[in-house]
Amino acid sequence: MQDIIMLVQDPAAWVALVTLVVMEVVLGIDNLIFISILTNKLPVEHRDKARKVGISLALLMRLALLGTVAWIVQLTTPVFQAFGHGFSWKDMILIAGGLFLVWKATKEIHHSVDPEDHNEDFIASSATTGFAAAISQILLLDLVFSVDSIITAVGMTPHLPIMVIAVIAAVTVMLFAATPLANFIEKNPTIVMLALAFLLMIGTTLIADGMGFHVPKGYVYAAMAFSALVEVLNMFARNARMRKKASGH
Repeated sequence: MQDIIMLVQDPAAWVALVTLVVMEVVLGIDNLIFISILTNKLPVEHRDKARKVGISLALLMRLALLGTVAWIVQLTTPVFQAFGHGFSWKDMILIAGGLFLVWKATKEIHHSVDPEDHNEDFIASSATTGFAAAISQILLLDLVFSVDSIITAVGMTPHLPIMVIAVIAAVTVMLFAATPLANFIEKNPTIVMLALAFLLMIGTTLIADGMGFHVPKGYVYAAMAFSALVEVLNMFARNARMRKKASGH
């Protein structure tokens, strides 16, 4: 209790907390895009529940991982050498997660481009099976992002309470933003393709990081923000043309 009181009175701890919350929220954008696309493939009545359950379980998993933070930090220790690079468990987790994202995004892009060749197995399966599959994939990808974000958080602050508060705050934001983002993506088909392209880029950067080629997150998010801005301008232009056409001018 004394340690908590000291942290509350320490201005540096507050700065670390705010910085960590912002970082966790930004890193959560990747997760939200994936969750939105994934849950939108479920029956309408199961989508909101899947998002809430998936994000809630992800929060519990992150808090459990924070309890093993000393072990997670050791995941950065190389376990074998290949191609002149020492691969750690963290690297292998990032590579596996990146490959999964690339595969998932490529599959969804193919389904969007060639709907006639769409494999209906997922949609035709029962709601229970689809729900369980969605939750499993949400947790799988969140595990990858959790390991990366926790290792980054340890480098920013040694205080576990600050990490816990930052994770809870970030996941709470995700919980409230998930449904509006998913609805927006569903109502705008071109946004779906843009979001899939984001996932493809994120998966590629995860693989690159795992292979030892670090890609600064700022560049990735700046590219995403610029692409999103261009798409927003396109949406305004399309709406303007539709209004003009409807008015008969």
